[in-house]
Amino acid sequence: MISTLLAAALQAAPIAAHAPLPGDAIAADWRPIPDDELMVMTLAGGRTVVIRLAPRYAPEHVANVRRLALAHYWDATAVYRVQDNWVTQWGGQPADPPNDAGNKPLSAGVVPAPAAEYDLASSFLPAQRLSSDAYASETGITADGWAIAGQELISRSAPAPAPAAAWLTHCYGTVGVARGAAPDTGSGSELFMPIGGSARRLDHNYTIVGRVIEGARYLSGLPRSDAPMGMYATAAEQTAIVSVRLASDLPAATRPRFEYRAADNPRYAAMLAARQHPAGMVAPGGIDVCDVPLATRRTAS
Repeated sequence: MISTLLAAALQAAPIAAHAPLPGDAIAADWRPIPDDELMVMTLAGGRTVVIRLAPRYAPEHVANVRRLALAHYWDATAVYRVQDNWVTQWGGQPADPPNDAGNKPLSAGVVPAPAAEYDLASSFLPAQRLSSDAYASETGITADGWAIAGQELISRSAPAPAPAAAWLTHCYGTVGVARGAAPDTGSGSELFMPIGGSARRLDHNYTIVGRVIEGARYLSGLPRSDAPMGMYATAAEQTAIVSVRLASDLPAATRPRFEYRAADNPRYAAMLAARQHPAGMVAPGGIDVCDVPLATRRTAS
């Protein structure tokens, strides 16, 4: 009886808001994501996945993705590949290897083979720098909230360092462009999302066009396939895609609205410092770029 009363009292007690911490965001740290940089994918069963596009980092591929969405290219296609601890992949009917040959015809205006956009030689401008890792000599977070890595390409014979190469990183939730054999970079009609810890060995090899900011659990929670490369053996195993739309193509009243947390401020730096040296835990002294929370949130308008 006493324990029941105590439990009831605890449930009724208000939860006090904590005092602001150095790493907490303030209102000015949140920036709106434009409607044409949000893509809404509806899966069978009413499951919704929202993708933030990255036009600054892959303008040609994102232009293709926008054209495909506006043409309703992905309607009635499917998620056809789920490989455990690797990727979930979707798009037109799969080929072997995945590329546009033999797939659903591309929409008008889509460039079949855009130039590679995973080498951001002039765009490695992280607002917050992190330590090196096994895949890059530098990692960091851009001011507009993307995980990035880079390599200082210093020639021993050159009198001055060569330009730094940079690329977005294949962390959980990022959306990459599937392709066939190099140097093809894929049109954007076939997309994938890493569902393991990360898929960093794809860095600087596959173009990233966005990141899932809501509903990633629906893509990472699908049944795994035991077939080679995780390709479903039968159409019955696939998950149907009902529709894919840009938010800007939806009625204004039904558009999802999101903001991202900007990284170009001391509060973000304080949050990173707290994660590198967590209180009450063994401090690793560093943080993997894929472990940094790239916060977004829904807004009412």
